[in-house]
Amino acid sequence: MNNQVQEIAADCDQLPERFIRKDDEEYAGESCPTEIPVIDVSLLTSSHLELDRLKSAVRTWGCFQAINRGIEGSFLDKVREVRKLFFNLSAEEKKKYLREEDGLEGYGNDMVLSDHQTLDWTDRLYLTVLPQDQQRLQFWPQNPTNFREVVDEYCSKIELINEVILKALARSLNLEENCFLDQYGTTSKMMARFNYYPPCSWPDKVLGVKPHSDGSAVTYLLQDKEVEGLQVLKDGQWFGVPIVPDALTINVGDQIEIMSNGIFKIPIHRVLVNSKNQRITLALFCMPQTEKYVGPVDGLITDDTPRLYKNVTFSVDFYFKNYQQGKRSIDACKI
Repeated sequence: MNNQVQEIAADCDQLPERFIRKDDEEYAGESCPTEIPVIDVSLLTSSHLELDRLKSAVRTWGCFQAINRGIEGSFLDKVREVRKLFFNLSAEEKKKYLREEDGLEGYGNDMVLSDHQTLDWTDRLYLTVLPQDQQRLQFWPQNPTNFREVVDEYCSKIELINEVILKALARSLNLEENCFLDQYGTTSKMMARFNYYPPCSWPDKVLGVKPHSDGSAVTYLLQDKEVEGLQVLKDGQWFGVPIVPDALTINVGDQIEIMSNGIFKIPIHRVLVNSKNQRITLALFCMPQTEKYVGPVDGLITDDTPRLYKNVTFSVDFYFKNYQQGKRSIDACKI
């Protein structure tokens, strides 16, 4: 695809066939409204009740809405503003940051690995944000001029929250609080994916993002402030994730399911599009140190709860190749 979805949507009187979603019985069913658990992050170090609520949320849903994380709502609005300003740039300006043909980072579409691959109704800007010395600045927008400053500050704040969450998840299982962090490593990565979902006149025929789970340890999503679209699959039914003002939507990824020996479950999720309104989000993927092995914590393996996963190393390339083929990368890690 040489054109970005934003361009196709602006001049499209017939839906291109490559975007038409395939019938998939595993992911069939209408969406139901629900209340995803809301967790007060500020209480996780002092309240056993909140810790139990976190454990229940991640075991049941694989995700939760995080409030009181120490990030002001006014700063989140600043993050929303820079992502919006970037996607509002001219096509010519945005294409200065196009990803390389075989690369992940940069602006544009995800890789197309097969002629049979159904395309997502989204454009994205994908960046390595941490560690800073691995940032590929040729893909970082120069406009808006404060883009890098705001994104760097936001990622530093999320890095602190991520440590709190990983420790709390360990404590909720009565484990030593650093056991997940120790596997996570000291040179872990954080990847940012800025998502732009244009309006679509055929919202029931396309998906903004196909059903998938994340290859991260933990994912932090800053939702659109007004337009919903995220759904999670639970008990064979899709549930819409509502917008909670100034909350971050947090879900666990493959790495935490492996470390917890399957106690914490990765949520399958997808994104719907809107017929009238654009939707813009930002997902931060916190990835363990690539060269470190990740495996179930020893304290969770017993005669009654045998090891479910091998010790594995995880790469972004490995995840995306499985994702674009409609496969779950974690399935390759099972014993």
